Amino acid sequence: MLVEKVILGIDPGTSIMGFGIISVKGSKMELIAIHELILKKYENHETKLKVIFDKTLALIDEYHPDETALEAPFFGKNVQSMLKLGRAQGVAMAASLHRNIPIIEYSPKKIKMAITGNGNASKEQVAGMLQNLLKLKEFPTKYLDASDGLAVAVCHHFNSGSIATDKSYSGWDSFLKQNPDRIK
Repeated sequence: MLVEKVILGIDPGTSIMGFGIISVKGSKMELIAIHELILKKYENHETKLKVIFDKTLALIDEYHPDETALEAPFFGKNVQSMLKLGRAQGVAMAASLHRNIPIIEYSPKKIKMAITGNGNASKEQVAGMLQNLLKLKEFPTKYLDASDGLAVAVCHHFNSGSIATDKSYSGWDSFLKQNPDRIK
């Protein structure tokens, strides 16, 4: 009997945050849902963080994922943008950990490589390959951030069992043990 696994993929963002949810039975993957959270309309960063936390919890409570995969922040030149993006990712991580769902991070390059075979692929190329992999007649959203969230979930499925090079946490204790430098 094949056991179903549900994976929630998240592309953190402070303007648009993408979520993709897939079901996996054996090697068969199926799209369950794809969402984007439009955050541009909220005036302050604190409100955006609360909306991210609430939406992530709502998706977890609705779809009951077994694991959450997130895109790790990339290093950019704008420190303020990186700080805000890191907070958004942290809030999504906290929501998963709050529901005792294991989390894992993947670098943007690793996600693109897993989906397209090219670590420098464009968002459009990733979306096109996801459409093909999931056998979708048309892509269900116009936002590439949402397709990026889906790409994280698919990447995690493709990398299941080979996660030693990425960070994964099974709860707060695990997170704190692997990140002692974050304790003050």
